[in-house]
Amino acid sequence: MKCDIAVLPGDGIGPEVVAEAARVLKAVGRKYDHKFALHYGYVGGASIDRYGEALTKDTLKLCKKCHAVLLGAVGGPKWDDPLGKVRPEDGLLALRKELKLFANLRPVKVLPMLADHTTLKPEVVRGVDLLVVRELTGGLYFGKPKRRWQTSRGRRAVDSMSYSEMEIERILRVGFELARRRKKKLTSVDKANVLETSRLWRQIATELAPEYPDIQLEHQLVDSCSMRLIQRPTEFDVIVTENTFGDILTDEASMLAGSMGMLPSASLAGIPKEGNSIFGLYEPIHGSSPKRAGLNMANPIATILSSAMMLRYSLGLIKEAEVVEKAVNKVLDGGYRTYDIMSDDMTKVGTREMGDLIAGKV
Repeated sequence: MKCDIAVLPGDGIGPEVVAEAARVLKAVGRKYDHKFALHYGYVGGASIDRYGEALTKDTLKLCKKCHAVLLGAVGGPKWDDPLGKVRPEDGLLALRKELKLFANLRPVKVLPMLADHTTLKPEVVRGVDLLVVRELTGGLYFGKPKRRWQTSRGRRAVDSMSYSEMEIERILRVGFELARRRKKKLTSVDKANVLETSRLWRQIATELAPEYPDIQLEHQLVDSCSMRLIQRPTEFDVIVTENTFGDILTDEASMLAGSMGMLPSASLAGIPKEGNSIFGLYEPIHGSSPKRAGLNMANPIATILSSAMMLRYSLGLIKEAEVVEKAVNKVLDGGYRTYDIMSDDMTKVGTREMGDLIAGKV
C-alpha cells in the first residue's frame, strides 16, 4: 500500500516528537511492505517566521493532496503578543476549517502500568477507557460576531456561540457510531439549563436516539460532567460535546492518564463507520512546550499513538495500528519512562530513545 502523508512538525517540541512518530511509521512500512511517503510543510510559528503567515496556501494544498496529516504542536511565547495580527493558532484553526475537520476524537485510556502515576487515587483511575468526541469547527471559536472595540466606558469584546442543526447532528452521529464499536454508551454533554445552543443540542440528541436503539444515551450538564470525570471516570464510555466544552474537558480528562504526553487525538472530516477510511489530521493533545525543545526530554508517545489512529481511521490499516499500540505497551511494561511519567525503579529515557524502543517493538 502507498500512502501520502503531510507532515507538519510545528513549533517547540513538535519536530522532535513528530520525528519519532515518523520512525515508527517507517518501521511499520518495512514490516508490512507499505510505503508511507512523508511530505513536509510548515505551520504555526515556524510558518510565521518563514512566510509571515501561520498557514500558507502551498501548505494547505499539500495537505489536501495527501491521505492524512500528521501534526506536531504550534505556538510559544515568541508569538504570544495579544495585539499581534497573526498567531500560530490561526494556522491550526484554518487547517480545521479548510480541511473540514469537524470531529475531534480524544481517547483517554489508563494503562495498567501507569495507574499509580496520576495525582488521583489508583482505584479511581484504574480501568479508565473513554473517548471524547468534540465538535471542532463551530461554537465560540468560529461564531460571528467576534470582535474587540473601545467604548467611552472602556474596552469591550464579544464572542458568539452559534450552532446549526446540521453541525450538531453530524457530530452526534460520530458519537453514536463510535459508541457502537465500544461499550454502547453515549454521554451527550451540554449546558441546556442556561444556553439556547445547548437546548437545541439536547433536543437533536434525543431525536436521533431512536435510530440507535442499541446505544444507551444519557444527557449531562458540562459542570457536573467535569466533576464526575474526577469522581467516577470509569462510568464513561463515549462523551460527545461542543467545541469549547470539549476543549476544557479533554484537558481535564488527560490528567486521568497521568500526562498529556500519553494522549493522542484525531480530527476527522467524516463520520467513521466500519470499513470506511476518512481523511483526518492527527496530533498529540499537548502543547509545544518550548522550554523543553531541543533537550531530548519530550514524551513522543502521544504523537506515536496519534500515528496509530491515523493508520486506523484514515488508512484502514487496523492490524498495523494495533501493532503500534502494543509496541507502546511493551516498552512501558519493560520499565522505560520519559521524565513526565517517571517513577521509582523505572529506566528514564529521552525522546529519541523512547522512539527507538517503540520502533524496535513494531
